[in-house]
Amino acid sequence: MANFNEEEIEENAGNDDLYEHYRFKADKGQNPLRVDKYLMNLIEKATRNKIQKAATSGNIYVNDVPVKSNYKVKGGDIVTVLFEHPPYEFLLVPEDIPIDIVYEDDAVLVVNKEAGMVVHPGHGNYSGTLINALTYHFENLPNNSSNRPGLVHRIDKDTSGLLVVAKTEEAMTHLAKQFFDKTTEREYVALVWGNVEEDEGTIEGNIGRHPKNRLQNTVYENDDEEKGKPAVTHYKVLERLGYVTLVSCRLETGRTHQIRVHMKYIGHTLFNDERYGGEKILKGTTFSKYKQFVDNCFKILPRQALHARTLGFVHPVTEEFMRFETPIPEDMDLCLEKWRSYSKNVIE
Repeated sequence: MANFNEEEIEENAGNDDLYEHYRFKADKGQNPLRVDKYLMNLIEKATRNKIQKAATSGNIYVNDVPVKSNYKVKGGDIVTVLFEHPPYEFLLVPEDIPIDIVYEDDAVLVVNKEAGMVVHPGHGNYSGTLINALTYHFENLPNNSSNRPGLVHRIDKDTSGLLVVAKTEEAMTHLAKQFFDKTTEREYVALVWGNVEEDEGTIEGNIGRHPKNRLQNTVYENDDEEKGKPAVTHYKVLERLGYVTLVSCRLETGRTHQIRVHMKYIGHTLFNDERYGGEKILKGTTFSKYKQFVDNCFKILPRQALHARTLGFVHPVTEEFMRFETPIPEDMDLCLEKWRSYSKNVIE
């Protein structure tokens, strides 16, 4: 299988936090020792290169503070190592969880993921994920470069919509190359705060992990561009609803949280996107009735208003271009109906 970088081919998503793999407490009598050597003595099959890479990325912590590889561990220190993938011992637990299958043949599977389902196991989500369900319903799914069975791309836990899953090694390689080459079609619908003035546009801005909040990504500009990776999102206004706007977003690249980060970057945070501040009232009046209305909308749609509606790719066997579309789910649709009614009766 071609070893494509998973970060290059996977959509946003959502679940690209750091995961604790190891935690050690140094003995009281520990003589000062470089943290990379200390960890090599304790982690089975660890290479110095891997450990130093983790340190360079800021993923080795001593007493909850990131350290460099030359830090000297002393008695009582608590050393933690984090990586961007979950510990693999938690990955492959098959669970009988229903899957909404949109299309299936011998090579591929297209799934409509419901909001709230994590795509792959990670810290705090070791069960109930799409991977747990896939390994129960399908045997011998091929692993991707991060040992995740069948997974070609991903979407966030609280984003609903379409995913393609590879059922064979050949399909995995073929589909991974399409995502890497940016030839797939991916369209999302999002409800965002504010009136998006331009009918359509393109957002370009390198995306990387936020320097102060490791759970967020951000856009890096000018001299800091090299800290992020190139990302391009094309958007089009579908419906203006006063203090919010329904937009279509087409991805040219697939960075973690790309739509959520890019829309916030241009001043239009996704509605009820708690991680990026969209759970607050960002536009509108100060009337208490309006606050109550928005709170009711949050209750109806208790997640970011983002749905992966359209997915297109070339079939790895037939070479036919296939396009799938799934309707906006009920929670998002009900929220939209409330905004339509409000904008018609109050704003107009």
